[in-house]
Amino acid sequence: KMSNCIFCKIINKEIPGKIIYDDDVCIAFLDLSQATYGHTLVIPKKHFENILEVDAQTLAHVMQVTQKLAKQIVEKLNAKGLNILTNTNEVAGQTVHHFHVHILPRYDEKELVIEFNDHSQDVDLDEVYQKIVK
Repeated sequence: KMSNCIFCKIINKEIPGKIIYDDDVCIAFLDLSQATYGHTLVIPKKHFENILEVDAQTLAHVMQVTQKLAKQIVEKLNAKGLNILTNTNEVAGQTVHHFHVHILPRYDEKELVIEFNDHSQDVDLDEVYQKIVK
């Protein structure tokens, strides 16, 4: 466990959190920011920096719990949809360096903006493909 990690402190009950799920591998709790109503984080109890570091078994379990909670949140909070999101490193908006998955229930399109810009005119798909698969 990382002693200065806020998520490890929540896991260890050193600081309170609104924990809505808890098992041997992971916990889930309400995000303090509530970017959308019901915004929840699912995190492994073992400290991993991000999705690139977490082992496959833990990742699979975290995602199964994420799906189960997403269904429960959509149903109980009458959400119209949701985003499932994980950020890796500062460039992608990661602020806590303990792997976590965001469940972001959605009620209207404007409450949260995730923009995909079209760069198709500037990118050579063949070049990208070659770099990834070779």
